[in-house]
Amino acid sequence: MRSVKSFIAAGAATLLSQAAFAADMAIAPPPMYAPPVVEDFGGWYLRGDIGFSNQRVDRLNNALDATLTSSVQRNSFNSAGIFGLGVGYKVNNWFRADVTGEYRGNSQFVGTDRITYVGGVGIDTYHATKNEWVVLANAYVDLGTWWCITPFIGAGVGGARVAINGFTDAGIANNGGGALPGLAFGDNVAKWNFAWAAHAGLAYRVTPNFTVELAYRYLDMGDGLTGDLRTFDGSGVNTINPMTFKNITSHDLKLGVRWDLTSPQVYAPPLMRKG
Repeated sequence: MRSVKSFIAAGAATLLSQAAFAADMAIAPPPMYAPPVVEDFGGWYLRGDIGFSNQRVDRLNNALDATLTSSVQRNSFNSAGIFGLGVGYKVNNWFRADVTGEYRGNSQFVGTDRITYVGGVGIDTYHATKNEWVVLANAYVDLGTWWCITPFIGAGVGGARVAINGFTDAGIANNGGGALPGLAFGDNVAKWNFAWAAHAGLAYRVTPNFTVELAYRYLDMGDGLTGDLRTFDGSGVNTINPMTFKNITSHDLKLGVRWDLTSPQVYAPPLMRKG
């Protein structure tokens, strides 16, 4: 009987000592949590672009074309430089918009027109220079980012000031009595048109605030116009016959940069409680 009492007393002492040891232990700190993911939303940016153009025109029209029985034209522009600036806002991580203004440098134009008319044939050779100011409001969709590279597409609408300068029409006509040369001029004219654009490209994020873009753009700038054509001796001065450059378009290649004006938020890691 005494041994049973001794065993019970020893067990009770052991339980009391373990309870006292547990009471002296420090409370474990709460588990650490990862900082919240920073969504790349919102912020103003500035942009700059340079590039070059590859331009087209459907044809050249004149009021005197009504006297022709046929006309076959070949028209071309030289490439020209593009220089642009803009300001925009990134709404979220897939949508952004900006307003851009650009100057498109002088492009040399050369065209030929093989014509036939009642009683004769002829060849006209056209020369001119062209430049534009273009203002566009653009919207873009960023299609995801892989290794800091983001493909994007976009569209824009706005206006284009198309200026045609130094237009000349040198022609040779044959009415059956020999070739007769002729020369006509058109005064410089600049006009504003509705313009629209489609964009596609790749953006590379160099730093959180600096991005480089390589982009293609299709740009429709409407029609160009000259003054009424007149000959070197002033004949035709009372004839309303400007030369119209119908539907000027361009396939542009551009290199751009964007500077984000909003600094990304910085999250400090959570403090650890000491035991």
